[in-house]
Amino acid sequence: MTASIPPFAIEVDAVRRVYAAKPAPVVALEGIDLRVEPGEFFGLLGPNGAGKTTLIKILTTLLLPSSGQARVFGFDVERDTSKIRRIMNMVAGGEQSGYGILTVREQLWMFTQFYGLTGGDGWRRVDELIEAVGLAEQRLQRVSTLSTGQRQKMNLARGLLNDPWILFLDEPTLGLDVSAARSLRELIVDWKRAVPGRTILITTHYMAEADELCDRIAIVDRGRILAIGSPADLKRRVQRESIFRLELDHLDGGAASIASLPGVVSASEAAASPDDTARQTVVMNLVLEDDGALGQVVGALARTGSEILGLRKSEPTLEDVFVELVGRGFAESDVDPVEVPS
Repeated sequence: MTASIPPFAIEVDAVRRVYAAKPAPVVALEGIDLRVEPGEFFGLLGPNGAGKTTLIKILTTLLLPSSGQARVFGFDVERDTSKIRRIMNMVAGGEQSGYGILTVREQLWMFTQFYGLTGGDGWRRVDELIEAVGLAEQRLQRVSTLSTGQRQKMNLARGLLNDPWILFLDEPTLGLDVSAARSLRELIVDWKRAVPGRTILITTHYMAEADELCDRIAIVDRGRILAIGSPADLKRRVQRESIFRLELDHLDGGAASIASLPGVVSASEAAASPDDTARQTVVMNLVLEDDGALGQVVGALARTGSEILGLRKSEPTLEDVFVELVGRGFAESDVDPVEVPS
């Protein structure tokens, strides 16, 4: 990457995309505006049919916008197609690219030729990436014999062959088991961290994955961006109060003795688990105006002689944010539109 990096890795201004479909046209994107900075790990969350894949296709020059403008590192997706393709790559979950009769090494070398690497440089790059993604033992194994996780590691290596400035990941861990998905995420993070300015845009249906990886997230539905922010910022949208689970050895006066304290929105005794019952533990659910009110509660309990055995803050999840903003789950959504001739 050069020193003269544009201010944005991705700039999208009022982009619309309308598919010609029957019985009526389908609006996949409705005036999208988006800015992603160089070096960001940016996520797109949304139900099927929300427009995520359409936006990625436009940014990767596979599809033209119906109106509006989109730029990748300053290059226009309509006028600078070849320049964008030299600095980007894309990896999709469940990708079946390649020829089963080729070995992993042969398969990757074939793609070096598509990307314009010379013979010697191509083989060197292939061997470096095979080692980096942990496929050294499978390097001479036929692609058709790879497991799903191994194949996706190979696809990631393919996506890194041209040393892209920006990497688009469309459901990269789709169908992988927990161990394989974790391994792939670690490889992606290591690649990004190795060179400042490398940028990643990811779509995923796994909320925990987005929470772990992304600096910022856009939640998209029906072709519009509903919210953008860091995972922490988005989660604060759905939890304006502070919620705690409090475990005590006893509580004189019951929940009412806490509920009347300043800053306490509500206090109620929670259903005790068998372990809590065996230990004769009192479990309380507290809703406070903010974290600062916790000091009042702790002080009041100390004055009554109650001992705090456990204290845990309840945090909302990205799934809570998604449900509040979108109002439906992924399974209830429409599929992505398919373009048909006008």
